Amino acid sequence: MFEPLLDESGQQRIGPVMHSYTVASAPWETAEHGFLEFYVVLEVADGVPGRLSTVLLGMPCCKDQHVHYVDRIVGSFTLDKLVKDAKRVVMIGTGTGLAPFISMVKQLHHEGSSLGSGVSDRAYTLLHTNRTTAELGYHQTLLDIASSGSFDFHYLPTVSRPTSEDGDDPLLGAGRATNVLRQLYELPMKEEEDRDGTVAGSPAREAALARTPRPTLPASIDSSALKRRFDPTDGVILTCGNPASTADIERTAARVGIRSEVEPW
Repeated sequence: MFEPLLDESGQQRIGPVMHSYTVASAPWETAEHGFLEFYVVLEVADGVPGRLSTVLLGMPCCKDQHVHYVDRIVGSFTLDKLVKDAKRVVMIGTGTGLAPFISMVKQLHHEGSSLGSGVSDRAYTLLHTNRTTAELGYHQTLLDIASSGSFDFHYLPTVSRPTSEDGDDPLLGAGRATNVLRQLYELPMKEEEDRDGTVAGSPAREAALARTPRPTLPASIDSSALKRRFDPTDGVILTCGNPASTADIERTAARVGIRSEVEPW
């Protein structure tokens, strides 16, 4: 989110802006089809929308509109550089922090489908959390990849604002990513720890706890088998998304002794 630029009359000024985005397309897609894909949503803070996302999502279709980009992809948040000798790879994305992981998963799926079994001896688990089911980007794609058996992959989607209908979906869980991770390691929710660290009965802390959904795993999941995929002894957690969430995920990883890597925003 960028701070808005205002003109003399106080109206938001839309002009040139540069921003880094994580590529969501898999390398094979770019090589075969010649495009780059990004996961972009329009965020509004205090009534003011993001500058770049406003321009991108507001561009009229089929008009002479141009987006300029720097023809150079950089960054070190890749499986080759981060996984090392880990046998269990846990990917945790919040919101559009899913982007690097959908790229990785689509590439692994492509290689597994093309080369057959044995393409990787690692177990990959993706925990993606967003506010609502409609905001779970690539949801059906990830369900299809998980059921294909192209590689050892488990998809764990949860929503932080669950509805009664969400509770009827055996493939969907509830709770914030930070608290789902804490539950798998048998730790209290972040909001419970925050409350216990303040003056008893703090109205603000009690209200925050009351608003927080308890982490619930999808009914279709074997919780014991899932916990083994989070084993700290030979695993690594890769995370991308909301800075407050990634910070808590790092703290949890340190507590249980599993290595963690964060893609900074």
